[in-house]
Amino acid sequence: MLTLSRTLHQLSLFETDLLLQLDRSDPLLQLALEIPWFEFDEAFSIHYSEGLGAPSKPIRLLVGLLILKQLENLSDEAVVLQWKRNPYYQAFCGMKEFQRRLPCHSTELVHFRKRIGAEGVERIFQMSVGLHGEAALEDTVHIDTTVQEKNIAYPTDSKLAIRIINRLNKIAQAHGVQQRRTFVKEVKSLRLAIRHFRHVTKRAKAKRALKRLRTIAGILIRELRRELPQYCLFECYQQDFLMYERILRQQSKDTNKIYSLHEPQVYCVAKGKDHKQYEYGSKASIASTAQGNLIVGVVSHEQNRHDNHTLPEILRHVEASRGKAVKQAVCDRGYRGKREVNGTSIILPGKALKQDTRYQRDKKRKQCRRRAAIEPIIGHLKSDFRLIRNYLKGAIGDRINLLMAACAWNLRQWLLAILWLFFSWRKTQITPIC
Repeated sequence: MLTLSRTLHQLSLFETDLLLQLDRSDPLLQLALEIPWFEFDEAFSIHYSEGLGAPSKPIRLLVGLLILKQLENLSDEAVVLQWKRNPYYQAFCGMKEFQRRLPCHSTELVHFRKRIGAEGVERIFQMSVGLHGEAALEDTVHIDTTVQEKNIAYPTDSKLAIRIINRLNKIAQAHGVQQRRTFVKEVKSLRLAIRHFRHVTKRAKAKRALKRLRTIAGILIRELRRELPQYCLFECYQQDFLMYERILRQQSKDTNKIYSLHEPQVYCVAKGKDHKQYEYGSKASIASTAQGNLIVGVVSHEQNRHDNHTLPEILRHVEASRGKAVKQAVCDRGYRGKREVNGTSIILPGKALKQDTRYQRDKKRKQCRRRAAIEPIIGHLKSDFRLIRNYLKGAIGDRINLLMAACAWNLRQWLLAILWLFFSWRKTQITPIC
């Protein structure tokens, strides 16, 4: 009876309204009051059907989990676990009572991202821009590009050849193909020889090992093409085999190379930095307001283009996300070649013109100095909001991760503004003791 009474007392602790037990002035709860959740319910309900399958999770719960994941720099597994432990997270997602179970499995977030797609995440980003009202409608924006690195290993020809061989052996094992030879032991010794590629006296041996790995991969591809059934070959593996052969043929100086088997759309961007000369992922354009440092536009580029060719796309996205065109865009010297794009004047640092007045020269110099404010924004996106390494699949995953990182930045700016107003109000309420 003593154990039962203790259990009943513990269960009845959270039976009252959850909001009555929390601090209503908490910025996260204030943000929950400002977000138009009903708009997400109306927009995303078309992706669900009535009467089919298990009951779906509330849309507000899943949208809230996506926002919290990016705000707190958590993985899908971690945000689900933290939601169970944190009552403020539960109140943010619309719960009325404290929940003692996990809200959903972490894979539910994967399925939800696939349901709404990049267009649905775009709606969430537009919400983050709209929360700031007039502050997001500045006429001048700062634009810069960065690289959103993909979750791939450093690409080398030997690594790709070994992974191709391992994949081909798995395909043969899955379909019961009796191979004449799997080359497992030989690949192990070749892997050891590849390590000395930079050694002067052992470089020739490493080159022979790489050539042998490519030969082995070609042998396995031809054997599987002979042994696999034709329907299985052309329906399941033909495109993969063509990609493998393209990887085995490519050389170091080739263009449009494939750097990863599971992310073939990844391309190489030469940064020219001492600590990291090359980055493998997708180029991302970011536009922020000149004074408020709010991100009003982001675009993930599927092709590696020059910076000045990315301007029309990012300017269109800024106009679509906030409903107002940009009059001036301040960029760095990497955008040379463009002075005006669709009615938007492009301001670049450089020597002053002879016809400029003193006021115009000072104004341009201040604008170009102020442009450097976008650099720490990009740094925070990478270090605090999961932009440093993208774990989402494909080009759509690049867009989704970039949009959610920018959304988290805007929401964090809103939370900081609420905190500043709260402490300013508290300071005015304190009366000095005489």
